[in-house]
Amino acid sequence: MTEILQTRIPYDISDHHRLPGIQPLAPEDWLIRDEAFAGQMAYRDRLLSDRREAVLAMDEGARAAAEELLDLVLERAYPGAGDAVTRPDGVSVDIDRNDPMGTLGRLVQEDLCILQKPEGAEEHVLTAAVLCFPASWTLEEKFMHPLIRIHVPVPEYDGNIAARVQRLFDGVQPGRPLWRFNALWYDDPDLHQPRREAEKRPHRRAAADQYLRSERQSVLRLPRTRAVVFSIHTFVLARADAQVGTDDLESAGG
Repeated sequence: MTEILQTRIPYDISDHHRLPGIQPLAPEDWLIRDEAFAGQMAYRDRLLSDRREAVLAMDEGARAAAEELLDLVLERAYPGAGDAVTRPDGVSVDIDRNDPMGTLGRLVQEDLCILQKPEGAEEHVLTAAVLCFPASWTLEEKFMHPLIRIHVPVPEYDGNIAARVQRLFDGVQPGRPLWRFNALWYDDPDLHQPRREAEKRPHRRAAADQYLRSERQSVLRLPRTRAVVFSIHTFVLARADAQVGTDDLESAGG
């Protein structure tokens, strides 16, 4: 598993903000490639090949948004791409426009979720995603559900937070993405850690928590379809590389 680990996080996790903890993000900083790119992308390839139904879903109504997102990722990460691209790890990926989410999952380290607000609805709904690296949730249980339902059973996601997050999704503008982060200790470095809503969280033994997991979460508006993209770049560091204490993470969010 060491090939999936990073040795640093490009932000200060002790500088936490109260939920939702949103900050502006420069558009050119939306996608990240780090030293774990090759290992994480190889893992994504395996998951998309062997467990596709668990890590990918798309409603047909989200196809136009998924195609727009694919074009944006290619523009940002692989400018000048044709029918195929060669990733920095040397792997060639065909650009399959009939499978936009599957193609996206093999191009970048970020997990990508598309949320759309149906006409007359009060909340955005998760209509497409490639989620290879879930942290204690499953795509199956969240797909085609609105934001409040998606956040079951997160205790901190109360009515006040829900209203603030929905205003954020309503207000984010094209070319002006936003970001936040969380950070928690784990006893297992595996990036793919699904957990169903009915499953109890395992009893936490601080002495066994040898890995720091932090998600850099971004919110971006697609200009043409107006869909919102929620992207997740996952960092996992061994405790020796984390250089942060448990107390620093108590308020960093989940």
